[in-house]
Amino acid sequence: MSPTQKLSKQLWRQLPFFVWLIALWMLLWGQFTVMSFLTGVVAAVVVTRVFRLPPVELSGRVNLWYGAVFVLAFIGALMRGSLTVAWQVLDFRRYPGTAIVAAQLRTDDDLIMTHVAVTASLIPGSLIVESDRERRILYLHVIGVNSRAQVEAQRRSVQEWEKRIVLAVGSRAQVELVRAVERTPAIGRRA
Repeated sequence: MSPTQKLSKQLWRQLPFFVWLIALWMLLWGQFTVMSFLTGVVAAVVVTRVFRLPPVELSGRVNLWYGAVFVLAFIGALMRGSLTVAWQVLDFRRYPGTAIVAAQLRTDDDLIMTHVAVTASLIPGSLIVESDRERRILYLHVIGVNSRAQVEAQRRSVQEWEKRIVLAVGSRAQVELVRAVERTPAIGRRA
């Protein structure tokens, strides 16, 4: 294989990561304009060429149906989270409780863990404060939590985001793992 072919193959493998960096740049700036796209391209080139990052191994699998389900659920969670946080701010009768919630992920993949962390942080009312890569645990600071049941609901919500992401872009083995964990009874399952 010639050096040109190797470079071409490497660029095609990094294309989804490159596109994701541009989209992330535009989301961070909150603008979907030509200028933010062009500056996102420059930022993505700098990140991928200047910083020596290990190659990201993508599953090569994209399920458009589950991708659409993820996007719609995410938009709904954004709206619901925004309204909930606004109500908590305006409701002077009670203090919205807070908690640090540890959410155990089921898959052992850095990219999936990163997608779950970004998704959980973008939803108003929760923010990732730490991630334990070795044990696959995300720690979230959550507002509006006043009971143990609400803490468990938040933990299940993070695991549900993981499931949606795995179904949309995870490998077949990850999809099977997530589905197998769902089929097992809740007793004895690590939280």
